[in-house]
Amino acid sequence: MVALSKSLNSSSVPWDIEKEPNPCSWKGVDCNSTNSSVVGVLLSGFSLSSPNFLPIVCKIDSLQMLNVSNNKLESIPEEFIRDCGKIDVLKLLDFSKNRLNLIFNNFIGSLPTQLGKSKLLEELQLSMNKFQGRIPEEIFGYPNLKLIDLSQNDLSGSPKSLSKITTLSRFAANQNEFNGVVPSGITKFLKNLDLSYNMLNGSIPSDLLAPPNLQSVDLSFNRLEGSLPVNMSSSLIRLRLGNNKLSGMIPTSFARLQRLTYLELENNSFTEVIPPELGSCQSLALLNLAQNRLRGSLPVQLGNLRQLEVLKLQSNDLTGEIPIEITQLHKLSTLNVSLNSLNGSIPPSISTATSLKDLSQKSCGLAGLEVLDLSNNNFSVTHYPCIKKGTPVAVTVVLAVLAAVFSGLVVTILAILFSRRYYKVNDEQPQSTDDLPLPQVLEGNTVTANGIHKSNIDFTKAMEAVSDPSNIVLKTRFSTYYEAIMPSGLIYFVKKLNWSDKIFQLGSHDRFGNELEAFGKLSNSNGTLFDVLHKSSTSDMDWASRYSIAVGVAQGLACLHGCASGPIILLDLSSRNIFLKSLKEPQVGDIELCKVIDPSRSTGSLSTIAGSVGYIPPEYAYTMRVTTAGNVYSFGVVLLELLTGKPAVSEGTELAKWVLSNTVQHSKSDHILDIRISRTSPVIKSQMLAVLKIGLSCVSVSRTQGEDEERLEDACQCKVMTEDSP
Repeated sequence: MVALSKSLNSSSVPWDIEKEPNPCSWKGVDCNSTNSSVVGVLLSGFSLSSPNFLPIVCKIDSLQMLNVSNNKLESIPEEFIRDCGKIDVLKLLDFSKNRLNLIFNNFIGSLPTQLGKSKLLEELQLSMNKFQGRIPEEIFGYPNLKLIDLSQNDLSGSPKSLSKITTLSRFAANQNEFNGVVPSGITKFLKNLDLSYNMLNGSIPSDLLAPPNLQSVDLSFNRLEGSLPVNMSSSLIRLRLGNNKLSGMIPTSFARLQRLTYLELENNSFTEVIPPELGSCQSLALLNLAQNRLRGSLPVQLGNLRQLEVLKLQSNDLTGEIPIEITQLHKLSTLNVSLNSLNGSIPPSISTATSLKDLSQKSCGLAGLEVLDLSNNNFSVTHYPCIKKGTPVAVTVVLAVLAAVFSGLVVTILAILFSRRYYKVNDEQPQSTDDLPLPQVLEGNTVTANGIHKSNIDFTKAMEAVSDPSNIVLKTRFSTYYEAIMPSGLIYFVKKLNWSDKIFQLGSHDRFGNELEAFGKLSNSNGTLFDVLHKSSTSDMDWASRYSIAVGVAQGLACLHGCASGPIILLDLSSRNIFLKSLKEPQVGDIELCKVIDPSRSTGSLSTIAGSVGYIPPEYAYTMRVTTAGNVYSFGVVLLELLTGKPAVSEGTELAKWVLSNTVQHSKSDHILDIRISRTSPVIKSQMLAVLKIGLSCVSVSRTQGEDEERLEDACQCKVMTEDSP
């Protein structure tokens, strides 16, 4: 009790051991009849906000009652749950009327059947715990519930029907151990249903996809069988049924789904042909039918999907030629038709697919390729691409960063370039880079930590470097880095933004310049995290280095998200854009700042959604909005890379999905860790598992933006580490 008194140390708890050494006389303390032991600690209404005293309470072996209701507590320490559970005589535990968030704790046992006397409860979020058993019927006795989130627990049995709760719009119970059937009527009033990553079996109820308000259904990674229901809601935006055992034909009723944006049916056993009616889904941005048993030719009608960005048809039995209409989809960035039985040649019109980043057609039987024209695209080529008559040089923004010649000093240059000249195609020989006129430099500034200054850099030399593809040292989705050597011998990296993307705007030069000061705080780089972690089969990056990088990136993100003028959002956070000054000093690069993004264009089609494959959060597919929460998801993927040693995408599988699936299917998570590191010592393994907990919360489908920032704060403050931290 003395330790408890010192821990509380609050004017609101008037315990004075010097004035009254007997705890049985203190306010809120009950003792047994002989005053020999404490049986109750009653601290209701004391305005307590810090939970640090709770583990000390658990040291009272005789405790029968603990009442801390009507306070300001926001969390329950893990030690409290562990230690108080060992008190055999504890009968009453009251935490009511606090500010508790029950997500991401280590609660065990069955779900509670009594959640208070009030029937006004609107949200029940118990995700990321260790609850077991079935969902009790009592939970569905709250008529005002709008959201139930039970994801990432160990619940089993069959999910219950939700038709009694007319106000419920979202039900998430993904990443559990449900092994029954999907009940009929479960989506009667829902907008969003997520039962992914379970062991559900049986067929999909015929009424599951039909309710008029239903917008999103995720039943991926289960064991569902049978055919798809024919009746589907016209409000559907997202349908994920991949990695099941579904079969039969793909229904033609998809033609009515004009709002459908995200359709994933991969890794099932669908047969027959791809229905031409899919071409009527005018909002479709991602279509994944890979790894099925589809046959026949590719329907020409898929060329009507003007919003389509990703088309995955690999590992089927498709035949015939690739329709010209598909290759003319201007927003298409990924086309995978590998491992089919296609024939004919690649349509020459593929050269007009200006957004195409990933074309995979291995083992298809395609032939007849005589000319490969890569002009008017975003590919890296060995010769400068021909520029057709009437095509002006695109307006370009160049950011040059002083390379590793001077340690500690980094300079960023903003140059807005343009040219009014036009070029004529040479039909016989590619035009040499020497003949290309250089863009004119209209404005150039040097941005350092001390301010913005006029630059004396030779921009002509910088532009010569940009004109020569052999100077490319790194290429990302939004920018290309060139090495430029000045007449003085100084070496710069010139960063060229892909300004043709409509997500960018010039905006105010003054505000843009202020934000570029963030670049001035970057320092010299010695390669990227991707290079060190994945390009070497014998990576020498130990746990101390990996941990330092994780904390450094977290602190960088926290700094960017916490800017006084508003959060700075990274468009493409990945291991390829984390530069290393040393093995323990990361630098977040490719910072496309929020004021450079046109807010009016940051919603809409997926062509404006930022990120690299494997780092993009699932919600980007249907929210169409770049957010700080999306940055935290990408950070979570980077954490998983550091922990597993695997890249974000390997053999077509996203690392985040693989880790989530493996942690759901196994009671322990240590099998996914990089054994080269985890086997070093038990302490390091324990620390890696602690960091994994943060990584999983970052990529969890049930996370919220507030929780995302908390995970970032946890990583920044090194809360996951023990005293034996590296």
